[in-house]
Amino acid sequence: MSSFNGVKWWVKGDWNGFFGLFTNNITNLMVLAGILIQGLKMPEEIVYGRIMPALGLTIFLNALYYFWMGARLSRDEKRDDVTSLPSGVSVPHMFIIVFMIMGPVYMKTKDAVLAWQVGLAWCFIEAIVAIIGAFIGPWLRSITPRAAMLGTLAGVSICLISMRPAMQSWEVPYIAFVSLTIILIGFVGGRRMPGNVPAGLLAIIAGTVLGWATGYMQPQAVAEAASSVHVSWPVPSISSLIHGFGLIGPYIASAIPLGIYNFLESMDNLESASAAGDNYNTREAMLVDGFSSLVGSFLGSPFPIAIYIGHAGWKNVGARIGYSLASGICVVLICFTGIIPLLLSIIPLVALVPLLLYIGLAIGAQAFQATPSRHAPAVIMGMIPWLANWAKSLVDNALSAAGTSAQAIGYENLMQADVIYQGMEILGAGAIIVGMLLAAITVFIIDSRYREAMYTALAGAVLSYFGVIHAANIGFGAAMLPAVGYFLMAVVFLIMSATQHKEEGGVKA
Repeated sequence: MSSFNGVKWWVKGDWNGFFGLFTNNITNLMVLAGILIQGLKMPEEIVYGRIMPALGLTIFLNALYYFWMGARLSRDEKRDDVTSLPSGVSVPHMFIIVFMIMGPVYMKTKDAVLAWQVGLAWCFIEAIVAIIGAFIGPWLRSITPRAAMLGTLAGVSICLISMRPAMQSWEVPYIAFVSLTIILIGFVGGRRMPGNVPAGLLAIIAGTVLGWATGYMQPQAVAEAASSVHVSWPVPSISSLIHGFGLIGPYIASAIPLGIYNFLESMDNLESASAAGDNYNTREAMLVDGFSSLVGSFLGSPFPIAIYIGHAGWKNVGARIGYSLASGICVVLICFTGIIPLLLSIIPLVALVPLLLYIGLAIGAQAFQATPSRHAPAVIMGMIPWLANWAKSLVDNALSAAGTSAQAIGYENLMQADVIYQGMEILGAGAIIVGMLLAAITVFIIDSRYREAMYTALAGAVLSYFGVIHAANIGFGAAMLPAVGYFLMAVVFLIMSATQHKEEGGVKA
């Protein structure tokens, strides 16, 4: 055992936490690199020379600070069972930024560098929102039903985290199914793997062995990747960040609510840590996330950092304060040395994506498990806008690949093919806010809290009028019809509230 400032920082259980958290982080980075290069055709010098070094550094800085917080808490409370907070690149935001921010910019301009620059500006704004959230977050969380927050998160998990890995898995089932089975047995079934090997690590090993044994992986790819490995350091990207602000306008509406979601998610995870016995300072931990993301945007990373779900899980397997720091050190070394392409040439991507499929399953399931059963309809309601958003993106991508667009084909022609494009476009715009609003309204209806439902509907009317939701761009009267709809909804709730009070008054009389 080793010690830091008189506090034991590494115990046997930290190996379990290390392999789990490191596998989680490096899998996310490998998948991220793959979709940036293959999906957005982003130059490798941007991905491996600018984004990964900056992202690796921010992950390390977070891990280092949370290690110090854990050591401090252990020293102050004279306990040796403190577990440091797990953190890494925010997985929902990783996909949101790629497919909802950088992707549309690339599809419109065919300029991958410009898409990266807009991503930097988006991350900067979200980081500012996250920092502000450290001060106003408790109030926002107090007025938002849990089903509303987790319902829209479930929509993100299904559409942006689960679906793509699921489809990739079914393309190469003879590899992916084995990895997925091990993941489900270990993580969902709760069974220990042979030799107590972490399930995530065993799934990757099994998938890799199958990939090479079946000829799916090719040796020449390893040689090519090895020849391109070189060390890259984070460098200031301030000019690129400033340039990205030129096209950030249409996407500010998503940066602000997603920033709000990010700090609300962090608060939930801190509460989970508290329930497990580790009471960290909420504001301090959230500020670390915000400032890390801010530093990342200056250095070239468009992806925010977040406190991860799973603190109680790492604590249960015996991890203490050292596992997170060890993971951060390994992540930054891999990002600096640029060996992610080499890892991708050795480890089949289809052996990794089942981990992301599991993450999506876990987040989606939590929405139902951590909310009252009577609020289940609200959780589903929160998911619907994300389904519309996802369906629209598939249609847009397919039409773009065919050299056309929905506007060129015409909404009426699409309607005849049973593609209600305009409805998807309106419903899915600002999906995370729309999902929270609709889910919150549903919760308030279920609980007969009509006055709160009225205020929420009025908020929807205001946000629609200014184009924050249900519109492509911000502006006065940008989504007038939805605004009117929300206003009329509020009128109905006002009537119901008045009727409710009258009935209660009659009963009391």
